[in-house]
Amino acid sequence: MAAKHKAYFVTGGCGFIGSHVVDRLITGGSVVAYDNLSSGKKEFVAGHAGKKNFKFVKADLLDKAALIKAMRGADVVFHMAANPEIRIGETSPEVDFKQGVVVTYNVLEAMRHLGVKKIVFASSSTVFGELTVRPTPEDYAPMKPISIYGASKLACEGLISAYCHMFGMQAWIFRFANIVGKRGTHGILVDFLRKLEKDKKSLEVLGDGRQRKSYLLVEDVADGMVFAFRRAKDSVNIFNLGTEDDIQISKIARIVLKKLGLAKIKIRYTGGRRGWQGDVPLMLLDTARMKKLGWRVGYGSQFAVEKAVDALIQEKYGYLR
Repeated sequence: MAAKHKAYFVTGGCGFIGSHVVDRLITGGSVVAYDNLSSGKKEFVAGHAGKKNFKFVKADLLDKAALIKAMRGADVVFHMAANPEIRIGETSPEVDFKQGVVVTYNVLEAMRHLGVKKIVFASSSTVFGELTVRPTPEDYAPMKPISIYGASKLACEGLISAYCHMFGMQAWIFRFANIVGKRGTHGILVDFLRKLEKDKKSLEVLGDGRQRKSYLLVEDVADGMVFAFRRAKDSVNIFNLGTEDDIQISKIARIVLKKLGLAKIKIRYTGGRRGWQGDVPLMLLDTARMKKLGWRVGYGSQFAVEKAVDALIQEKYGYLR
């Protein structure tokens, strides 16, 4: 199905997920990638440099004037930008407020000012908080986030929903499982690889290792978002994106060690059911809404983790094991 809208504005367009969204969108329209490069990398979109239908703008979403100038002419906003380091909320909660809630307000206000009516938003499974129902559907309630990151994402969802009602906008909101894959800049796999660079005699795992979560490859996230955007027609469309199974954190640690040829080294657990204060130990999303649209993932979390580790090792060291 051909995309109706051709001019895309991607916030965080040089980020881990955002750059993959740019890859997916540029085949069917023009793309502006807007990024302050605080965590994103310009090389992630270097393959599009020089293309007539691509433009990179280095600027901050807190700069309203720059944002409005860059967004002018857009048909659709893919709002991917956010603080990627979820644990920062333990020490600096204002980061998620500014980089989540404030910048989303700025994006919506720029859209209202320019008459842009469509927004696709990268939310998170963290909006749910502790889950008593698994797989968890989109209408699970009550939603009580336990991290500042999750709270900021839920606040953003509320703002977007209100703007849709008040100003005739349309939204597609995606609650992600844990996303892994090439160009990864954060998350458990990147964390493990960084730790092993510093210490090849042991691997620290936060918590007791019994946490179980769903993992999805980043390419499939980008495909899923664009797929649902082109098909779902409600004023506010909300979807879970993830695999249909989960994997234990201790097993992920063993996969990483095996891929690096370090299978015999010691795994050291910090203890406790949570890896950190805002960690949700058990997470598995119900993806029935996406399947109803005709989209599904044909593999499980372990496959996603293994493929992602391969991609990260190849990027980092130039080889596959």
